[in-house]
Amino acid sequence: MLIAHVTFSVDEALRHHVLERLSRDTSIVRSMEGCVAFVPFVNPADSEEVGILHEWRSAEDFARYTSSETFARFQAELRPMMVAPPVSRRFEAELITVVK
Repeated sequence: MLIAHVTFSVDEALRHHVLERLSRDTSIVRSMEGCVAFVPFVNPADSEEVGILHEWRSAEDFARYTSSETFARFQAELRPMMVAPPVSRRFEAELITVVK
């Protein structure tokens, strides 16, 4: 499993607009092959930070997402609003259990 934790800063006035934009295509991303989770969020401790928590079955599935039209649209629309480049931390993980 590949986990990607992506964060980026935008002007505080745009933060909720950016979250709304990401949320609009959440169902599209979640329907992609291999997507386990796609969770856009705002950081309550940082008035400028927006993030996305990704979970993908494999690095190949994630690579297909980053080559998709949806990802290209995110890049085209969101990059101009960023005040610094995004930080994407990627992890290989093994799911041990799901506790409900």
